[in-house]
Amino acid sequence: MSIVQHAHREHAPRAWSLERGAAVIDGGVRFEVWAPQATQVAVELLDGKCFREVRLSPVHDGVFGGFAAGIGAGADYRYRLTTEAGVLLRPDPVSRFQPYGVHGSSRVVDPSTFAWSDRDWCAAPLAEHVIYELHVGTFSEAGTFDAVADRLGALRYLGVTAIEIMPVAEFPGDRNWGYDGVDLYAPESSYGGPDGLRRLVDAAHRRGLAVILDVVYNHLGPEGNYLGDFGPYFTTRYRTPWGRAVNYDGPDSDEVRRFVVDNALHWIHEYHLDGLRLDAVHAIFDASARHILDELATAVHDLGRRLGRRTFVIAESDQNDARLVRSVSATAEGG
Repeated sequence: MSIVQHAHREHAPRAWSLERGAAVIDGGVRFEVWAPQATQVAVELLDGKCFREVRLSPVHDGVFGGFAAGIGAGADYRYRLTTEAGVLLRPDPVSRFQPYGVHGSSRVVDPSTFAWSDRDWCAAPLAEHVIYELHVGTFSEAGTFDAVADRLGALRYLGVTAIEIMPVAEFPGDRNWGYDGVDLYAPESSYGGPDGLRRLVDAAHRRGLAVILDVVYNHLGPEGNYLGDFGPYFTTRYRTPWGRAVNYDGPDSDEVRRFVVDNALHWIHEYHLDGLRLDAVHAIFDASARHILDELATAVHDLGRRLGRRTFVIAESDQNDARLVRSVSATAEGG
């Protein structure tokens, strides 16, 4: 692993929120989804025993949006896409929770309701950390976020100062290494879902432990991967050993890039994570003038400064490329 860079603690206002997906606002939920391959998009809602459908309207450039009054967190939903291939029922690409697994409906989550206790937390500089790589599903017999939280004292006793959690984006089945996750915004339901992860991070910070999350942006797994039904998230111009390469530099790649950068920011903002470890960046192909890694790392560190927190971005690479460990300014100057 190699360090990309880190951001220092500064005090600034919070200034970011996730716009895509389901957002709880006064009186209901706002839905927004990028689906350029659909001619019509509707949301099928199930709130308790009540079912209804809300038609979304075109907003711009393949984005559809709409408002469903009278519902809130806990409502289940899925998108109904009208496409050339027919009518498709699909979970939200930006689902915060998949309680029924990768093929099931999504659930509305309000991240603002969690009671955090880590207001004054700030991680130590990365060079000072002793990092323990942790697989939630095998770390304890229960295999949950809460079970990890119960054992944090033992890790602290060992001298660990940061835990690196292997990928937890919703994947098929109940146990998995995590590298074929398909719902990048949804913490694995069998591990405890969104609030389970929040409780773990909050408990870790109380113990003086930083939390880094392993994320995969070079490919998605095959089962339950419905992104291609919404838009050109993938490309045939490149290949990875594990699946279709992500479209970072082809037609309509601006929204794909946004999808990934927003995902990184959502982990930092909504889950108070201290950093991200990017899996196999040598398999992230991007010939754009500005590489997606530069865009992502800059956005994460900028958000960290706005939140008054120190944030890390770590990259795994097989290419021994020195640019990964240089600051953005030094790389721009040719250093």
